[in-house]
Amino acid sequence: MAPVARGLADSFRVLEPFQRSSSATVASHVEDLNEVVQSHCGGVRSALVGHSWGAMLTLAYAAAYPRVAGPMVLIGCGTFDTHARGQMTAILRDRMSEELRRRMDHLEEEFPEPNKRLRALGELTLPLYSYDPDIAEFEPESDASDARAKNDETWQDMVRLQNEGVYPAAFAAIETPVLMLHGAADPHPGRLIRASLEPYLPQLEYCELERCGHYPWLERQARDQFFSVLRDWLARH
Repeated sequence: MAPVARGLADSFRVLEPFQRSSSATVASHVEDLNEVVQSHCGGVRSALVGHSWGAMLTLAYAAAYPRVAGPMVLIGCGTFDTHARGQMTAILRDRMSEELRRRMDHLEEEFPEPNKRLRALGELTLPLYSYDPDIAEFEPESDASDARAKNDETWQDMVRLQNEGVYPAAFAAIETPVLMLHGAADPHPGRLIRASLEPYLPQLEYCELERCGHYPWLERQARDQFFSVLRDWLARH
């Protein structure tokens, strides 16, 4: 998200929190984010801009602290039901070449260390999530990322909460405007995800970017529109 932070920093004060490896549950990430907001935002209902898992965390945070959270932008938001996840899996399977499948089958041998393997996976699969990406602009997470806490345990906890009916129903508590910015070529099925959220977020706005994948700020064909929509919406709210 560093390019997004830089792209907004000339017009807005931007804080980019980094997740602690000791936080593995959705609740612990929510409390970490609340600590950042309470410590650095001076009582202002600050806007929250989240990407992918970060968009899901933004919703979880706003549901827990509806009187603190400000307007929210969900970029390439993750899935909240098995139907959307199944659709995403099918899209990725159809896009994957035999060569990439073979490479991924041997990824554990090539990168025995989990954090390095997670980073390599992100770089390998970037084309599956993109339309026309500028690879030179890709800034993967450092090797300090924690594959266990961030990827495995946190996601398992999110799925558990969905299976128990906590999410997305809890999002009905959210009071502020919400914009969903989604690439038309993102394997995360944006319209299905929107449909799962709308019963609980009647104020949800949806903007689909053509010729755009999961990382709009990397897309040659869409990044100018992405930043224009993002800046304008944040300025208005």
